[in-house]
Amino acid sequence: MAYFLKKSTNKKGLYLQIYESFYDPARRQTAHRSVEALGYEHELRQAGIADPVAHFKAKVDSMNAERRARKTEERARRVGGSTPERMLGHFPFKALDARLGALGDLRYLQLAGGLRFSVSDLLSELVYARLCAPCSKRRTFHDVPPSMFGSEGFSLDRLYDGMGFLGAEYPKVIEAYNHAIADVWPRETSRTYFDCTNFYFEIDREDELRRKGPSKERRADPIVGMGLLLDADCVPLGMRIYPGNESEKPVLKRAIDEMRRRAGVTGKVVRVADKGLNCADNVADAVLSGDGYIFSKSVKQLPRAELAWVLSDEGWVDVAGVDGQARYSYKKVVGDFEYKVSSGNGKKRAVALPEKRVATYSPKLAKKQLAEINRQIEKARSLRLAAAKKSEYGDSARYVTFTAVDADGEVPDGMQAACPLNREAIERARSLAGYNMIVTSEVNMPASEIYDAYHNLRRIEESFRVMKSQLDARPVYLQKPNSVKGHFLVCYIAVLLLRLLQVKVLGNRYSSEEIVAFARGFRVVEASPRKYVNLSRSSSLLDELERLSGQPLGNYYLKKSEVDAILNTKLDFEATQDGVS
Repeated sequence: MAYFLKKSTNKKGLYLQIYESFYDPARRQTAHRSVEALGYEHELRQAGIADPVAHFKAKVDSMNAERRARKTEERARRVGGSTPERMLGHFPFKALDARLGALGDLRYLQLAGGLRFSVSDLLSELVYARLCAPCSKRRTFHDVPPSMFGSEGFSLDRLYDGMGFLGAEYPKVIEAYNHAIADVWPRETSRTYFDCTNFYFEIDREDELRRKGPSKERRADPIVGMGLLLDADCVPLGMRIYPGNESEKPVLKRAIDEMRRRAGVTGKVVRVADKGLNCADNVADAVLSGDGYIFSKSVKQLPRAELAWVLSDEGWVDVAGVDGQARYSYKKVVGDFEYKVSSGNGKKRAVALPEKRVATYSPKLAKKQLAEINRQIEKARSLRLAAAKKSEYGDSARYVTFTAVDADGEVPDGMQAACPLNREAIERARSLAGYNMIVTSEVNMPASEIYDAYHNLRRIEESFRVMKSQLDARPVYLQKPNSVKGHFLVCYIAVLLLRLLQVKVLGNRYSSEEIVAFARGFRVVEASPRKYVNLSRSSSLLDELERLSGQPLGNYYLKKSEVDAILNTKLDFEATQDGVS
């Protein structure tokens, strides 16, 4: 409100006081209170003040001016560049790191590198920042650590130096984490899942790592390939970075070999991968290594006799879902199937391998594929009406027959291009919708178990999706190859800790989206030097973490000591049961 000079007359004379007006919420009206008692006017004159009323009116005006200036300054400070919010959502990942102890072992990694700062502390800080507020490394440096509790901060030069060092040594970092995890939760490697993806770079020129190749997003930018290996519980086990113009098929063999060497795996491993990695050499390598395989195979490429077997109505077994409706159907056959594998002289030779083949039909997949086929057909129809070039058809070109056009898709002078719809290709695509083939060396494994094992590959797809969307792993703006690898290492460790929390601590009861939402939403704001207001939203996940940590995560007000305790909490892993994907 404001200050004013109160003048009261009594028997002794005129009494002066400075009062303050303010709003009283209890009475819901303006009230007044004394700020300073000045004295009687005649006594003030005797003290040397010639005109006490005018003198103290000037003082009140000055006090009101100072108050207005403070309010203006506070408003300007409120809309400034910094936020009063502080992030706390990384505390469960910090607790996991503390329990594993891998960061302590990584401190020795930098001894030979000559770095004068802790690379392990930098790694953990970048991982937590990626989980709580993903952005570029420059923005991370400027915006994220200053808002995170427990952050020590690094100079930008040290951040880039550390990224390059971590990228050069990323296999050792992954090995350290694998050994630390095995001491807490033994890794189940009897079955491993493997898949590849790539990440694009918005740059003009290629280098030794970022090369132009077949992009998953169908972009023309240079890309980097990543192979991701999961254990039987679908927790990341290994990562391999390779140039974007290389085939992903040889990556499976190198990743498995490296896992065996670094993790000391000696038993049989059943390799599970999608059709993109199904080649004769990968099949042969699995058999020669004493391992097994479960790969998918495109029904479009099957020989005529085998395709007829798949499409026949005989031998199908229906598998019902929880609603009683058919979830999928399968039929199986065991026999010796021919593969052409590479020999030492560079030529191919035919070998026959015992194999179980499981044909499957999914109504849900059929509906999805038919919708995509119809969309491509409609696209082809509209492009025909617009007399589009062949290059503009994209995937819809498979449903069109092009005639009377040159190699560039142009119509030669004096000739009319004929682009009728390819009815035979359309009918064939529709007839194969919903069908899939799974091939495996495990001839004694039940077909339903083979189906479930193969479909657990969705966990890798989920990990890639988390990297690309929730953790903003793309696009990548770093330049040096080792810094690029360091960036993907940070994303890998973030996904690793996320999956450990999801599978091992929380028993697969919460999705990765829910966990990431908690990490980004659990924030506090300082209300006073020793008190914070909790801005997080109530959820069952918050209640579960409160139970496991023993900390008041759901309280609206938190003391500074409670915030420190949350940040350094130890999750009660023994109170949970291991989840199985």
